Amino acid sequence: MPFNGEKQCVGEDQPSDSDSSRFSESMTSLSDCECSRQSFTSDSSSKSSSPASTSPPRVVTFDEVMAAARNLLNMTLAHEIAVNENFQLKQDALPENSNRLCNQICEVLDTDLIRQQAEHSTVDIQGLASYIISTMGKLCAPVRDKDIKELKATSNIVEVLRQIFHVLDLMKMDMANFTIRNLRPHLQRQLVDYERTKFQEILEETPSALDQTTEWIKESVNEELLSHSEPVLTPGAENSNKPSLSPILVLNNSYLKLLQWDYQKKELPETLMTDGARLQELTEKLNQLKMIACLSLITNNMVGAITEGLPELANRLKRISAVLLEGMNKETFNLKEVLNSVGVQTCIEVNKTLTERGLSILNAEVQANLVGQFSSIEEEDNPIWSLIDKRIQLYMKSLLCLPSPQKCMPPVPGGLAVIQQELEVLGAQYANIVNLNKQVYGPFYANILRKLLFSEEAMGKADISSPSSN
Repeated sequence: MPFNGEKQCVGEDQPSDSDSSRFSESMTSLSDCECSRQSFTSDSSSKSSSPASTSPPRVVTFDEVMAAARNLLNMTLAHEIAVNENFQLKQDALPENSNRLCNQICEVLDTDLIRQQAEHSTVDIQGLASYIISTMGKLCAPVRDKDIKELKATSNIVEVLRQIFHVLDLMKMDMANFTIRNLRPHLQRQLVDYERTKFQEILEETPSALDQTTEWIKESVNEELLSHSEPVLTPGAENSNKPSLSPILVLNNSYLKLLQWDYQKKELPETLMTDGARLQELTEKLNQLKMIACLSLITNNMVGAITEGLPELANRLKRISAVLLEGMNKETFNLKEVLNSVGVQTCIEVNKTLTERGLSILNAEVQANLVGQFSSIEEEDNPIWSLIDKRIQLYMKSLLCLPSPQKCMPPVPGGLAVIQQELEVLGAQYANIVNLNKQVYGPFYANILRKLLFSEEAMGKADISSPSSN
């Protein structure tokens, strides 16, 4: 994903405002100030097949499993075409020809006639090839004009035939991608309703299709309950109710967990499967940005007074760090060794700049300290890493709290200026994924949150987490 200096507004390439309003309606009961506890605990007379219903265990047949798999495949394909601008179809997709042209081709390329001519050694291969090339020129996209020109200029008939098949393959891909580009706007308009309907069908076929999603949200609920477990010592507090959690806050915190997810070992919630690859790539890029911000902060703290006013040096150090940290999320990546190398290279670049300006280079003690602090970033509970991580989490959280439609990016917290452009790009992508996911799966999340936050079981958990249990 190329980074650029252009600010991106959250919500680009998203479904229309009407889709957002439908999501808001489905989550109205989850708003912080308009919902009552009674509205969540009352029986809404929902059918057993409604989102997140607690259907009793039953035997699932092979046909039902296959039907659910087909629905998931169709939903995933539609989601990819709609949200991934780089999506390309790999299967063959023949262009639709007009009847007149089709009949003309059939007349010239008469299989029986060509077979008879071959038997009598009278086949005009060069003439047939020329006709095929001419027809391809009429059907191909402008980007293939150069290929057609080269085909016409080739005199070797064997090479001509080989290249004809190659160009035909390219033309198939052109037609497929053209079809996808035309289909994408339509899918984007219909995506919310389509995905929600398909997932409802999956849920009806597989009642356990929300188990991972429920656990994902439940984890955030438990964390919020623990964070509210300390009593508030005010008059009459003894008889006050247990903490009332904000459903929106719980859901947003669940989304924030995806930025620290172990995608290799931990299964994603079912409602986010279609965006798993995008979220993993985004998380990996974000981890690299965190590391670059940490390195920059350490450098500024140690030698900032010396290098102040040298933006070209800061940019050069950033590029060096980005190159050396490429692939840092791989298991085989030796992070400590690379951080040591970044430290050494940073000292070299700083000394080079100081020398060019006739200043004294860094002494050995400062260089050793700088390299040592770089290497210690990968240690658990490193204070610099923790600080940058909290500030990035705060920034991402602020994105999720912006009203819809979101028109601009929130301010970047201090210490993150070195990665501001890249962070805004990733933030826009992250918010787009989350907002679309909320619109599609809002009703399912609403039912899950009702059960977790406002059922008698949830109230019982609040009692258990109370300090009185000590």
